[in-house]
Amino acid sequence: MRAPWMQAPTNQAPLAGGGEVKTKNADSILVLIASKQEWISRALETILAPRGYFVRTAFTRADTLAQLLAEPPDAVIVDELPDVSGQEFCRELRERRLISPTMPLLLTLASPATRRDRLAAWRAGAWACLGDPLDAEELLAILDAFVPAKLAADQARTESLIDEATGVYNARGVTRRARELAAQAARDHAALGCVLLAPDLSDTSSDGNDELQLLQSIAESLKTAARTSDAVGRLGPTAFIIIAVDTDAAQAHSLGERLADAVRAARGKAGNGEAHPLKLFGGCHGVSDFRTAAIDASELMLRATAALDRARSDPSGAWLRDYEEKN
Repeated sequence: MRAPWMQAPTNQAPLAGGGEVKTKNADSILVLIASKQEWISRALETILAPRGYFVRTAFTRADTLAQLLAEPPDAVIVDELPDVSGQEFCRELRERRLISPTMPLLLTLASPATRRDRLAAWRAGAWACLGDPLDAEELLAILDAFVPAKLAADQARTESLIDEATGVYNARGVTRRARELAAQAARDHAALGCVLLAPDLSDTSSDGNDELQLLQSIAESLKTAARTSDAVGRLGPTAFIIIAVDTDAAQAHSLGERLADAVRAARGKAGNGEAHPLKLFGGCHGVSDFRTAAIDASELMLRATAALDRARSDPSGAWLRDYEEKN
């Protein structure tokens, strides 16, 4: 891995025009540069590329947001954009949680950075404010200090059981919890059910902010409406899963309807569901005695997922499908 903080420092000037990178190695450190000026992006690239950084560029707010969603970088450098100031954009990225809290965010200015500029940048969520003329050695030192911490946080999140964006279990966490609840149900000869709910995202905005807020709203509603004994998690980009104890197939269907009603009601109270009522797809499955059932926790989840897939593939049919229903 060509980690820039592991390389010996050099006093050589950046290679002019030498920052052109065509393909990204899986281990490369990705820096996204958001600037309306192509020459600024290229100048920054000539500094970063020789040190092993892979650079992508964006020239508008919308383009930057699209790239953040498509492939989150390891650091973001924000300059002036045609439709928003750099400082305002940094604040938007932080306040709307469009980037991770551990993402290094650097602001560059077209004039020398004053104390007032630096304070304003920090208050807007930037970790550093670099003025003109840009000090290449300072820029590299900042990234060399911040990026390792960000990568360590990424590793910790990967090993975590909680989905950072929504606060519910992630796929790893909910799978582990499902196994625990399945073991308990098997010991007690109890029922165990599974419900999956997923929103129709066709009406959300293209910059991803509406989508993220919708997912956060659904997660909060499910945490409030589900029983404390149930496990709520995010399974895939847009689906939420609920593992419910003492819940057979019929009860799982009823639970899916109740949770969906709670989600829609919460959206309506927030003023988000009046003009365009939230459309949900759902799938469910349950067994009355998990000890005698010929399935494990993973199979229970897979069957509910299959039911959800049928609901999604046939929007004209029932929005909530049971695994046992073949049509």
